[in-house]
Amino acid sequence: MEKALGMIGLAKRAGKVVTGEFLCDKAIKNGQSRLIIIAADISEKGKKAVCDACNYYKVDYIEFGTSQQLGKITGADRRVVVSINDENFKNAILSKIERIDD
Repeated sequence: MEKALGMIGLAKRAGKVVTGEFLCDKAIKNGQSRLIIIAADISEKGKKAVCDACNYYKVDYIEFGTSQQLGKITGADRRVVVSINDENFKNAILSKIERIDD
């Protein structure tokens, strides 16, 4: 889990991350987002809105970490939604998460 969070932090430092529901929604609709990461403790209403947008615009999404963990790694207090706006970072993050599941 730490390696995946570290990769998200690296993507943030590279300027390839947008955080927060409003900015992530904008990134999805503008075609910038390659992967949406949703915190496990997001509200059901918030989760539905993000998932519906991802499905409509055909953006991959996963549920990973907590809002506190995502906030800490992206330099905020809490974040329930994070957009990864780079294909290479998306693939690297997903590979780290898949290793956790194995």
